[in-house]
Amino acid sequence: MATTETLTAERILEATEEVLRRYGPAKATVVDVARVLGVSHGSVYRHFRTKAALREAVTEQWLQRTIVSLAPYVEGDEPADERLTGWLTALFRFKRSKAGGDPELMATFQVLIGENSAVVDRHEEHLVEQIARILEDGHREGVFAAPERDFTATARAVFHATDRFHNPAHAADWSAPDVEDAFDGVVSLVQRALRAR
Repeated sequence: MATTETLTAERILEATEEVLRRYGPAKATVVDVARVLGVSHGSVYRHFRTKAALREAVTEQWLQRTIVSLAPYVEGDEPADERLTGWLTALFRFKRSKAGGDPELMATFQVLIGENSAVVDRHEEHLVEQIARILEDGHREGVFAAPERDFTATARAVFHATDRFHNPAHAADWSAPDVEDAFDGVVSLVQRALRAR
């Protein structure tokens, strides 16, 4: 079954995501991906040298979607405190919708992030950088106090303080009836701690 479309890394990643959703990470193979694309598995390996490289690329693509979805809060014109609340809220909603809307894919994602800790570490650094930019803007606006060490360290503290609401390890808690109140309480606490005095 040959295809007339040019085989690109993007097409392979889309097909890999479909195969992972259908079979799960334990059973999904490069041959399955190739079958979906109508090509030989060797064609897939020309783009991704190993199955691990392919799985890492899929993980990176999934994580990049989060960064892109949060960019408007980093680059927006609203006051920094509102953008920080918006950023934290958007991250929580994005992760929660993924966990609740596609539990099979979320379970697959959990396995893949466990395999690709360096990708996850880079992703978390991007998220921390986004928070740091908002905090810097807030300091310039007079909304947030100067950090004790630096904006990146403070941003990392904010990221860790809100871990329960974006780390997939806590996904089972995201449907609890009081989770919104708990989230609002943590965001309020973070905002008070950051305020310029």
